[in-house]
Amino acid sequence: MTDDIVIHAADPILDVDRVSVTLSGRQILDEVSFRVGAGQFTGLIGPNGAGKTTLLRVILGLQRQAAGRVSMLGQRRSPRHQPIGYVPQKVLLDPDMPMRARDLVALGADGERYGLRLPSRQRAAAVREMLHAVDADRFADARVGNLSGGEQQRVLIAQALISRPRLLLLDEPLANLDLRSSQEIVGLLARIAREQQIAVLLSAHEMNPLLPVLDRVVYLAAGHAASGTVDQVITTETLSRLYGQHVEVLHVQGRVLVVAGDTPAAVPLVGTD
Repeated sequence: MTDDIVIHAADPILDVDRVSVTLSGRQILDEVSFRVGAGQFTGLIGPNGAGKTTLLRVILGLQRQAAGRVSMLGQRRSPRHQPIGYVPQKVLLDPDMPMRARDLVALGADGERYGLRLPSRQRAAAVREMLHAVDADRFADARVGNLSGGEQQRVLIAQALISRPRLLLLDEPLANLDLRSSQEIVGLLARIAREQQIAVLLSAHEMNPLLPVLDRVVYLAAGHAASGTVDQVITTETLSRLYGQHVEVLHVQGRVLVVAGDTPAAVPLVGTD
C-alpha cells in the first residue's frame, strides 16, 4: 500500500486511488495511491521492474487493474476521451523516414478526432506554437530521423502537447540521452508544467537529473509506493520501509544514491547513472 506522507492538494488533475495490478499471478502494484496537481512536476521513480510502465498503462486505460480507481479532474477516467498526452518509452524513428519534425507533431493534432482534421490554417498555427513551446523552431523542417536524441524528444513532447492535455505522461524519456540533453529536457518539462498548468508525471530509474525541478516524487518498489516531496520520500527510513529491507540513501557531491545494505559492497537500487 502507499505511504502517504503529506496531505495532497485539493482538486488534483490525476487521482490514483489504491490501485492494485496482478499479472500472471504476480502482484505488480499493491494499493498504490497518489495525486498530481496542475502545474506540478512529479517524478515516478523506481528500479527497473518496479511497475512504473504498468502504472502508466493503468492511467492510460491500457491495463486493467484488479482494484482501485483512476480519476481525472474529479471524474472516473473515460475510455473515449482522456485529456492525456503521452510520450512512450523507446520510440524508434527511422533515419530514412521522409517526415519533417513539424509533420510528426501535426499527427498529434488528429489523434483523437476520429478522422476529422483541424482546418489547415488552425492546424499549422498549433504546430508552430507547440514547436516553439519546446524550443524546436530551428529544426522544424528537418527529417526527424536525422535529429539527435534530445531533439527527437522535444518533437515527441510537442506532439503529445498539441492536443492540449491536462496531464502529460512520459515513460523513461531520459533513457539513452546524455547528461546535457537530459538536463535540457527536464528543464523544458518543468517550464511547460508551470506555464501551461499541466500536470506532468515522468517515470525514470535515475532521479538525479530531476532533483532540481521536482515538486513531488512517487517512489515505487516491491509493488508499493511512497509519495511526497523529495525530502520526505527519499530517506533511509522511508525507503527501507518501502523495500522491506534496510537501504541507505547516500548524498555524494550533490547526487543521491539509493543502495541495498550499508557496506561498501552494497548494491545500487536506483539513483546511479
